[in-house]
Amino acid sequence: MFIFQIVIVLLATKIAGHFSVRLGQPSVLGKILVGILIGPAMLGWVTDNDVMQAFSQIGVILLMFLAGLETDLEELNANMKGAVYVAIGGIIIPIAMSYPLALAFGLTQGQAIFIGLTLAATSVSISVQTLNEIGWLKSKEGSTLLGAAVLDDIIVVILLAIAMSFLVGDDVSIPALLGGKVFFFVLLFVVAKWVIPPFLKAFSRLKVTEALVSGALVACFAFAYIGEHYFGIATIIGAFFMGIAIGRTEFKDKVEHKVESIASSLFVPFFFVSIGLSVTFDGITENIWFLVVFSIVAILSKLIGSGLGAKLAGFSWRSSTGIGSGMVSRGEVALILAAMGLSSGLLPAEDYTPMVIVIIITTIVTPPMLKGVFGVREHYHS
Repeated sequence: MFIFQIVIVLLATKIAGHFSVRLGQPSVLGKILVGILIGPAMLGWVTDNDVMQAFSQIGVILLMFLAGLETDLEELNANMKGAVYVAIGGIIIPIAMSYPLALAFGLTQGQAIFIGLTLAATSVSISVQTLNEIGWLKSKEGSTLLGAAVLDDIIVVILLAIAMSFLVGDDVSIPALLGGKVFFFVLLFVVAKWVIPPFLKAFSRLKVTEALVSGALVACFAFAYIGEHYFGIATIIGAFFMGIAIGRTEFKDKVEHKVESIASSLFVPFFFVSIGLSVTFDGITENIWFLVVFSIVAILSKLIGSGLGAKLAGFSWRSSTGIGSGMVSRGEVALILAAMGLSSGLLPAEDYTPMVIVIIITTIVTPPMLKGVFGVREHYHS
């Protein structure tokens, strides 16, 4: 059955992506929308299962690994002040706007805090693909957006862990939590500087096919796993920084070329489709106002919060609006948080489906918003 799903997903995403570009939109938009069309909400040709989730997770890890490979570390460092402003603005404003609204909808204080934190999350993977397509990934704005999204995720995960310790009674040691995050980045720095270059050099000499690319993928998935399993840092962040590390070696171009082929041809389409698979229209009419109000707030709060952060950091109004637009997508990060909220009781069951649709709406509007503000700088490639 899954073999048939591979056929459907690859055919549907490539055709939908093509038509999306023909209509003047980034291909990502068509790929996400076709996920809703072929998923359980409409045609039901593709269902969410373990293999689907595995392919999707590999897809997003490879997507962020490639983003890391293409990221100029000097540019990222140069824009760190802007990234901090954008991340903080993109956390404070969504919480400040959604918390009182959630209370107005009759939710408890704990539930309102949780919804605020869920809407403070950012998934840059959609923005990365869009920026890459429209030629803005390797720019001052692109670097600031990437830095801000990574910071945003780390801060939100820490805030969420602290909130859960009070709201659900999880026994969390805050110093240990913060210490673990710091240790992960120190470890990453040491490995990137002194382990990765000799490791890849040694691996590239093995008398087997594509040894270098396999070595790079070992490093990518190892750090994605270590970050998540031992330090509570999202897999995509470990993969992104390992991409930066390998991007600083002599093997960058060869690894990037080969991994892009693997990612774009097979795994990344599953990630885009998986976003649409979460959609269900069951019981949506009863909660239509919750859906409408929170969709508007979710879009505006990131646009305003992150946009103002970028403006304070010295960007033009156009660049600030573009950076704010790129932070709007909540994507897979917020979907994971929503599932956590449902299982812990911090997101009421009747609000779960509307919340998932809100998250997906933010993800769908991001590509056209980014393209509308920035325009196309180079040719498309998807």
